[in-house]
Amino acid sequence: MADLIRMGDDGTLQVPDEPIIPFIEGDGTGVDIWPAAKLVLDAAAAKHGRTIAWKEVLAGQKAFDETGSWLPDETVDTFRSHLIGIKGPLTTPIGGGIRSLNVALRQILDLYVCLRPVRWFAGVPSPVLHPELVDMVIFRENTEDVYAGYEVKEGTPEALKLIAYLRDEMGWPIRDGSGIGIKPISEMGSKRLIRGAINYALERKRRSVTLVHKGNIMKFTEGAFLDWGYELVREEFSDVAVGWEDCGGDPGDKLLVKDTIADITLQQVLTRPSDFDVIATTNLNGDYLSDALAAQVGGIGIAPGANINYVTGHGIFEATHGTAPKYAGQDKVNPGSVLLSGVLMFEHIGWNDAASDIVHALEATIADKIVTYDFARLMKGATEVKCSEFASAIVDRL
Repeated sequence: MADLIRMGDDGTLQVPDEPIIPFIEGDGTGVDIWPAAKLVLDAAAAKHGRTIAWKEVLAGQKAFDETGSWLPDETVDTFRSHLIGIKGPLTTPIGGGIRSLNVALRQILDLYVCLRPVRWFAGVPSPVLHPELVDMVIFRENTEDVYAGYEVKEGTPEALKLIAYLRDEMGWPIRDGSGIGIKPISEMGSKRLIRGAINYALERKRRSVTLVHKGNIMKFTEGAFLDWGYELVREEFSDVAVGWEDCGGDPGDKLLVKDTIADITLQQVLTRPSDFDVIATTNLNGDYLSDALAAQVGGIGIAPGANINYVTGHGIFEATHGTAPKYAGQDKVNPGSVLLSGVLMFEHIGWNDAASDIVHALEATIADKIVTYDFARLMKGATEVKCSEFASAIVDRL
């Protein structure tokens, strides 16, 4: 019988064999990639005697067309009560109001972790020589930094007033004609993000957690993120983890927590990818890193993503790419991003057997060079198939 996923008294998710999971089809190519992903997810669940009772909720263009609201209250309430959901890409309205529908959902539900695992699937075209060395999991802070930023436009009364205050009260030599932005980064927000990354690394027996920051320049925001991270290791994880400066890079049998500056990180993930395992970072740094790493393993079209609150149990799993409206309805694009986000969802709710089956079937399909157009144009001897046909080929290999 279909039932809700609930958070147990022990802080773990209680998942029935037929959970009710809300989904947003998504705008643009959502009409193609969501049915393809659903086909595979249902087949993998059924293989292990489980069923998903899917519940459609609306957001984006479809919601606006049907309800007059880009993000109806009913959708938010459903995600809140059902804990776990999945979504395709969404159109963000142009103009005032909502900066981004994706950001709005993350902030309303306080989904403070943006989880982005990045790994290579054998046979996927890549611009780098050794994509197989890329196996990283990014924990990107999802509610602070530029996502919670405030701005005033150059030349406005608000900007002039703020510049005058900063000059007179703080002694800051702000240049005339400047726009001003403020990015808040808090101890609470930083520590809960880094705590999630460390717990993830320990549970999955990963080697290290790297704190990525720009603390050499922004000492009281990015630098504080770094300091709070090492402080957290000493306060809460000293029996199982150790910071680089406390062990000289030799953690023994403990998890190593280290750090690196954001700009050199973007070089080293290319030149020394095996040095990185789990990465914990602030919002904007994580945005850059996530897409840069996705490019190394075949592009954002096959990159999964999740937005999670480990305390409340809420999680929304999503395609990480845009809506690509010019391809909508053509049954053409790669459903890999939303499908692999479904794999993340399965892992999150404890359906690891079904998740593993999907990954192996996807690998087998790509190894047989049965791929959508984005990969086919870069692979010799590939068989180009439609989005729906790619999904069927994966199901055949489950």
